[in-house]
Amino acid sequence: MQFPESWLREFCNPPLSTEQLADTLTMAGLEVEEMRPVAPPFSRIVVGRILEATQHPNADRLRVCSVDAGEHSKDGPLQIVCGAPNARAGIKVPLALVGAELPPGDDGKPFEIKVGKLRGVESFGMLCSARELKLSDDHGGLLELADDAPVGVDVREVLKLDDTIFTLKLTPNLAHCLSVYGVARELSALTGAPLRKPEFPPVPPSHDDKLPVSVEAPDLCGRFSGRIVRNVNTQARTPAWMVDRLARCGQRSVTALVDISNYVMFEFGRPSHIFDLDKIHGGLVVRWGRAGESLKLLNGNTITLDDQVGVIADAQAVESLAGIMGGDATAVSDETKNVYVEAAFWWPKAVAGRSRRFNFSTDAGHRFERGVDPALTVEHIEHITRLIIDICGGEAGPIDDQQPRMPQREAVQLRVARAAKVIGMPVTQAQCADVLRRLGLPFTEAEGVLTVTPPSHRFDLQIEEDLIEEVIKVLGYTQLPDTPPLAPVTARVRPEARRGSHALRRAVAALGYQETINFSFVEARWEQELAGNADPIPVLNPIASPLSVMRSSLIGSLVAVLQYNLARRAQRVRIFELGRVFRRDASVTDTLTTVAGVSQPMRLSGLAYGPAQPLQWGVAERAVDFFDVKADVEALLAPRRATFVAAEHPALHPGRSARIELDGQPIGWIGELHPKWRQGYDLPQAPVLFELDAEALAAQVVPSFQSIPRQQSVWRDLALVVKDTVAHDALIGAITDDASGLVRHAQLFDIYKPKAPTADIAADERSMAVRVELLDDSATLTDERVDTVVAGIVERLGSRLQARLRG
Repeated sequence: MQFPESWLREFCNPPLSTEQLADTLTMAGLEVEEMRPVAPPFSRIVVGRILEATQHPNADRLRVCSVDAGEHSKDGPLQIVCGAPNARAGIKVPLALVGAELPPGDDGKPFEIKVGKLRGVESFGMLCSARELKLSDDHGGLLELADDAPVGVDVREVLKLDDTIFTLKLTPNLAHCLSVYGVARELSALTGAPLRKPEFPPVPPSHDDKLPVSVEAPDLCGRFSGRIVRNVNTQARTPAWMVDRLARCGQRSVTALVDISNYVMFEFGRPSHIFDLDKIHGGLVVRWGRAGESLKLLNGNTITLDDQVGVIADAQAVESLAGIMGGDATAVSDETKNVYVEAAFWWPKAVAGRSRRFNFSTDAGHRFERGVDPALTVEHIEHITRLIIDICGGEAGPIDDQQPRMPQREAVQLRVARAAKVIGMPVTQAQCADVLRRLGLPFTEAEGVLTVTPPSHRFDLQIEEDLIEEVIKVLGYTQLPDTPPLAPVTARVRPEARRGSHALRRAVAALGYQETINFSFVEARWEQELAGNADPIPVLNPIASPLSVMRSSLIGSLVAVLQYNLARRAQRVRIFELGRVFRRDASVTDTLTTVAGVSQPMRLSGLAYGPAQPLQWGVAERAVDFFDVKADVEALLAPRRATFVAAEHPALHPGRSARIELDGQPIGWIGELHPKWRQGYDLPQAPVLFELDAEALAAQVVPSFQSIPRQQSVWRDLALVVKDTVAHDALIGAITDDASGLVRHAQLFDIYKPKAPTADIAADERSMAVRVELLDDSATLTDERVDTVVAGIVERLGSRLQARLRG
């Protein structure tokens, strides 16, 4: 928020310098982000009146002006040569006298005015534009001053240029300070300086006309006030004092009516809207939008509406975006004669985030989504009406004020003992009561407790800590003691059977993956397509319209990162993310770390794309495949052994994906991206992805002592003919499921599939060669015992998998 210091001091003028004033505001939480003078330094520039302007005898674009400089032209008017197109007799303009210093130029040096000669005619000074004085970028002509500006007086005094512009960086809870008066109210409480409270004398009605208004959505609009003003001169010129104040608030002058509305918004934080009454069909209806409706806004954009956006409509169409921006159809213009002035209270939740849905923001929306005082709509309409009549003329009608649903403020208790504990220093009940009085907060007292009823302009006062913050803010943060806090610190030792998140990250990075960090809110499309989640958790106030839901899977985020890298010509991508996902779960209750109805587990997800190995000469290049990433997952889980079960996932190729199980429990997925999503996301080839439960990864096996075997192992190689449908895990499982306990390990080392059927191997069969390790730690294995165990293995394989030894 930006405003001039002089305007603030009109409401509250404490005996503080500019620097002290800025420090006081900053230390109270109203951070002064920037201070800059209204105008750069310059001297000997006064108000001059052009008495006569004649054509230069030797130049078509120059004029010879006779200028009255008051007491500075005792020997008669000054002769000044000027090239400005608006140099004419009768106007008053800034006059730089001989010896004047203009603001520094690009070289940083001030420009001194001397007696000069232009095309043979002497010039005793210079007539200045706003750009030459560094007041604005306007260089279209001389800066014309008000007709009542006293001739010969310093321009800095006439234009009040010895002023400072403050820029405040306000947090969202300081909506009551989004106006000059709001800041002055805080300053009065902080310094004890008197606050000049404004008065709003009613404008007597000159006619009885009212515009019919119906508020159909009380959850959108809690109060709606308005009045008709007839016979308004919309071509009236905005007073110079108002133009200057608006400019110093960062707002350019548009028309008198628009300027008046903006002026009151900066002055009292009250956004309002002025309709062209004759362009309204019938009456106005305040309601939620409807799907398919559209509205052309004042900024020229045409937007499509839905039932999540509030509107003001007439009998034919939507005319305004509630609390944000008016429509082009009912905008005032030079032909406007009759206007309707509206001031309303829009519920903050009904306005919050709506501007960002349409990729723009407004000062009105910024204020309404934080909270605007609902109690003063009528008074502010009186103030706006008075300014309209004084500047543009007109005849006011009666005010129509509807209050379908005014906010009810709940009382908040402040315990003095609790305040002292939170603040960290002793405070008395008298001090707390004094602070509340200075802030204008009504309260009642009991022993050790003050009960505050927040006023209508303080939307931020909802819990006890809010009041405690107000107490220390007014008492002064500089009063806090410098003693360091004392607290028992106990180290939390992680069990040896668990590894932390940093250890997980290092383990994945050691496999060649790079970590990414992404938003927890994602596009709804990702959830539907890549997670199979038809009902994701919506974000109430998204930072951007696409990022509208909470993610239930990390896969979408990784695919987006892959797209980003491929757009920058990356050839080989290995990325991972460790983060939370968000899923609906009715069994979850509210605790310090959980939210009712929402499960928030940690997940680890990775993506591999491109060549399996970095570019090198020793290995032929090939694309990464399922088994490369499967090996990475097994390395992360080692020494525990996971089972990979063929299954389908919405994001993965149905024939190249698997569910990962550990100790019989599913912990994640692995597979190649589904072909339709590869095409849908414009990927040249399919990446391989995995997603695992981080909790399962955190658990690890604690090494335990085992004695070295005293006996020697025995190995037997079995070439088994099985159907093509027999999986590796089923084969190994049947071998190791041995009642004798002698089978120590089994490993597949060869697969043979003949090109044509043979006597031993049919067309739908293949040979799988397995090496089996046998060991009895208590005695040496004899051939008879080994043969018995091998025979048992072959028998099990035959009965379970219809396998047979290859001949």
